[in-house]
Amino acid sequence: MSNLGLIIKREFSTRVRKKSFIILTFLAPVLMAVLLFLPAYLATLPGDEKVITILDESVIMDFHKGTDEIKLKYLNPKEFNFETAKALSESSGDYAFLHVPKSEGGDPDFVARNIRLFRAGDVSLSVEGFFEDILESYIQKEKLKAEGVDPGIIARTKTNVNLRVINTEAGLETENATLLKMGIGYVCAFAIYLFIFIYGSQVMRGVIEEKSNRIMELMVSSVKPFELMMGKIIGIGALALLQFVIWIGLGALIFTIFTATFIDPAMATGNPQAGAEQLNALQDTPAFEIYRSLQTVNFSNVLFSFLFYFIGGYLLYGALFAAVGSAVDKEADSQQFMLPLTIPLILSLLVILRALDNPDGALAVWMSQIPLTSPLVMVARIPFDVPLWQQALSMVLLILTFLAAVWLAAKIYRTGILMYGKKPTFKELYRWTRYRN
Repeated sequence: MSNLGLIIKREFSTRVRKKSFIILTFLAPVLMAVLLFLPAYLATLPGDEKVITILDESVIMDFHKGTDEIKLKYLNPKEFNFETAKALSESSGDYAFLHVPKSEGGDPDFVARNIRLFRAGDVSLSVEGFFEDILESYIQKEKLKAEGVDPGIIARTKTNVNLRVINTEAGLETENATLLKMGIGYVCAFAIYLFIFIYGSQVMRGVIEEKSNRIMELMVSSVKPFELMMGKIIGIGALALLQFVIWIGLGALIFTIFTATFIDPAMATGNPQAGAEQLNALQDTPAFEIYRSLQTVNFSNVLFSFLFYFIGGYLLYGALFAAVGSAVDKEADSQQFMLPLTIPLILSLLVILRALDNPDGALAVWMSQIPLTSPLVMVARIPFDVPLWQQALSMVLLILTFLAAVWLAAKIYRTGILMYGKKPTFKELYRWTRYRN
């Protein structure tokens, strides 16, 4: 076991000092935080004021007051025509000029076809959408009048429905957070997928490099092949686990800073009106919705399951990647053996999309029990409160399959690390597993 410890230490220490590992470890959480919380911060900033001159000859704007960002300046059609109004807008340096022609015979479709917005440059989508909404409302009202329907009745009967979904599992009533749980499940599963590929590939490349440099011949003279394989797998796995722990810690720190900066001051302010204004600016942002929904998720179970399937999935595939690396001399020769390993992982990503929509469906349940797909599919289902017996059965099957994979990989590894100059076939790999040495 002392040799195993030395190998683990060597694999870990040589990689943890690399600049690429240090930069990725500390930069990735910061980039994720920026993508997540920057929209919430930008929502609190005042927008640029856009002044738009309007010549409304059909009075469809009904002297709309505009918004905080879109300021409307109306011109009297009796005093200005199209040319003079457009020239005045350009000379005033306004953002844009809107011309609404006079309707012919009260035909709203004529206005819709001929209304124009002029600007020396591209118009923002928010401005374009603002006027399109007003125009659509006008056309709808005019057509309702033509059919003898009072638009006021339609307006009074229109109701916005905000459906509250209550989860009554275990006799408790909690707010449903399906979208958040889907996001957590997918992110956790995709993270395991990336870690398996990134660090499993490192195991394979490390074996191929040491084998091609004939370092293996020196090492196996004093270390058992099984210890060499497990030392490489565990050492690189410890590196991946360290990176994950640092990411979790930095993520918790960033979330705490965000809460203290944006949420807590708005809730604890001594000025109720100011606090309400700050909360209103944030409550419609994705970050604030996430903040309110996070409390409905059982993070202790999510974190435990993620760690288990993260470690179990890596060890299972890491052993198989090590076996592939020992069987070839060049990384290009490994493609024929990589396909059977990548198919279950890619299939898992496809199944996750269905499992997130129906986590209790037969496909999701069965794929979360198969060891080659369970590290991704089960993790995606965990936020939806998977029955305990399904979790336990999946974990037991993963452990048993890992032990079988280590035994199989060790058989291939023991023979493959000393084979040079020949690309083995699947038949030869099977024959290596039958050797009794």
